Amino acid sequence: MKDFKDKVVVITGGATGIGFGFAKTFGKEGAKILISGRRENRLQEAVEALTDLGVEAKYKVADATKLENWEDLADFAWGAFGKVDVIVNNAGMMVPHSPVLEMPIEHFQAIFNVNFFGVVYGSQVFGKRFIEQGTPAAIYNLGSENSLFHGTPFNGVYVATKHSVFAITKSLREELPEFIDVSLICPGFVVSELGPEENMQLGMPTDQFIEIAMPQIKANEFYVVSHAYNIVRIGEEYEQLKSAYGTYAPRYEGDAQYDIRTAVAPILEEQMSHKLRPT
Repeated sequence: MKDFKDKVVVITGGATGIGFGFAKTFGKEGAKILISGRRENRLQEAVEALTDLGVEAKYKVADATKLENWEDLADFAWGAFGKVDVIVNNAGMMVPHSPVLEMPIEHFQAIFNVNFFGVVYGSQVFGKRFIEQGTPAAIYNLGSENSLFHGTPFNGVYVATKHSVFAITKSLREELPEFIDVSLICPGFVVSELGPEENMQLGMPTDQFIEIAMPQIKANEFYVVSHAYNIVRIGEEYEQLKSAYGTYAPRYEGDAQYDIRTAVAPILEEQMSHKLRPT
């Protein structure tokens, strides 16, 4: 989606951090903005700030972990604006860093409910309505550099959620009709309220990240990237995999026999021919 003028953009977790940064930038592009989150006072402050910038903005209190809240958010959005063109599944959280063996199961459940299931709910609820609406639309899911590699130890559960967002978003990109753009936004270390302020302030300024990300979004890139040094980490992962395959599973003639896409190609072709369409 190259032009956001007069488009309606819904952003979860839109009151602060990257979500608010996108709200400002989409708004400056001429979009109408609806932000959601759990803290009404922060949503009110954000809408006031957006209004002062000349952006048409509204808010809706919603919990990204509750499917019924997503349906309410969609109903509110279509009721307020008559349409929606973009959903930015941005709501996220962190839990205290801990070794996997010592991480409370409750922390696993809490962070997956927000970072993963929040994205699934948003993609399903808005994606189905986009198909029914039948006009160009977009789903932008917030992954992370941690979708592509493991940033730090003692942070496995957060990394796991972002790997999961990558997987779901990749599937959406292939499964949805062509008039719905799908992108995985992969911020690195960016200033936000996700963690302790003394740590988070060491990240890339939010507006700098948004400035890097927006041209990629307009170009309908799947991977929306930012932090240049990440290619070093990605390269390290690739070299380890390349070495493992080269040593223990080297290529040989006819090895495509067991490639999953090759093996099930007729079934996959039939499935893809029935992509969801407007009714």
